[in-house]
Amino acid sequence: MEGEWREVGRVVHYYPKIGVAVVELTGELRVGDRIAFKGSTTNFEQPVESMQIEHKDVQTAQAGQSIGLKVKERVRERDLVYKLA
Repeated sequence: MEGEWREVGRVVHYYPKIGVAVVELTGELRVGDRIAFKGSTTNFEQPVESMQIEHKDVQTAQAGQSIGLKVKERVRERDLVYKLA
């Protein structure tokens, strides 16, 4: 049985040269969580290895915050981010 997926944010910007997505969070996210990116042409999973708020590394981020997140594939604005339980 597949784990539960919970929407935790949305991509608002992507920096292709450095492979970083800016995600506006609607739920809590922690380093170590497994996340999935879903969009019309985006569909992949990866662990959260590190995230930053205003260029400072953080372990946890809350709903309402925007984070920078290193991503392994290209993402697009408005892609949804899900946390896998």
